[in-house]
Amino acid sequence: MSQSKEQLIRAERESAWIGDAVLCLFARKFVLRERQAMDAEWFTHLTSNGFLSALGNPTSVEAKIGAIYRDQGLEAAFAYMDETLVPLFRKQMANKKK
Repeated sequence: MSQSKEQLIRAERESAWIGDAVLCLFARKFVLRERQAMDAEWFTHLTSNGFLSALGNPTSVEAKIGAIYRDQGLEAAFAYMDETLVPLFRKQMANKKK
């Protein structure tokens, strides 16, 4: 029996809710590692829907992070974000400096 559209939307939102928390933890650790300080601008940019929309629907991006966390753990979710979010983030920040 297939899930209804409403059930699929709810499941994606629930996964995104967890993914958002994982993303925030990743972003804080990333900012501290890269900036050696708390940098609200970097944190806000990395976690914003505007930034995430460059990768697709922000809810879907967060849901993917949440699914990876659920299925493979925090380390795998962090590795995914290092591979997909960080290169785009670095490119956007470099373009901002120009």
